[in-house]
Amino acid sequence: MIQQEQGAAYPPVTVAMTGASGAQYGIRLLECLFDAKVPVFLMVSKAAQMVIATETSEKWPANPEALQSYLTERYSLGEGALKVFGREDWLAPVASGSSGPGQMVVVPCSTGTLSAVACGASNNLIERAADVVLKERKKLILLVREMPLSDIHLENMLKLSRMGAMVMPASPGFYHDPKTIDDIVDFVVARILDQLGIDQSMVPRWGYAPLS
Repeated sequence: MIQQEQGAAYPPVTVAMTGASGAQYGIRLLECLFDAKVPVFLMVSKAAQMVIATETSEKWPANPEALQSYLTERYSLGEGALKVFGREDWLAPVASGSSGPGQMVVVPCSTGTLSAVACGASNNLIERAADVVLKERKKLILLVREMPLSDIHLENMLKLSRMGAMVMPASPGFYHDPKTIDDIVDFVVARILDQLGIDQSMVPRWGYAPLS
């Protein structure tokens, strides 16, 4: 049985990491969700595992149970704070509209995943979870990371936008005068948190604080 963490202020959020460049966005989002006591349902594709190992110093276990134990210990998480699911765990709550969370973020979102979600392929749990969120008319956020974009990519993004998905290209702003790569990552993650309705103070909102 999946239980919500004691004292959680927000409902669960599904996070999926796929094989596009930008693993830092997904890792930082997880850190922010853990800090905000948001229960997380996590899925990590095989390609995402490779990207994480390539782009960061992180060494995440490939096995879902081992990854859950690793992240739980690393971030000192309480019971119910995190549940990691494998690619074919069809009994997971995210596989059904009767119990899946109302918000899902694919971060980063590869154009392969984008295509699969747009056509309803549901060949693995990430694709099925996104399909569930769409069919239930809940919030699906896709942090697409690719350039340049082909007609296929653009058509898939338009198709999903018309279905109600929120397409957010990983396009950081620079008006907050970033000094480090972490500042740039935080800008994008802050926008995701805004879309999820989760309080954040990483980046001031336009017009509410003086720009440096």
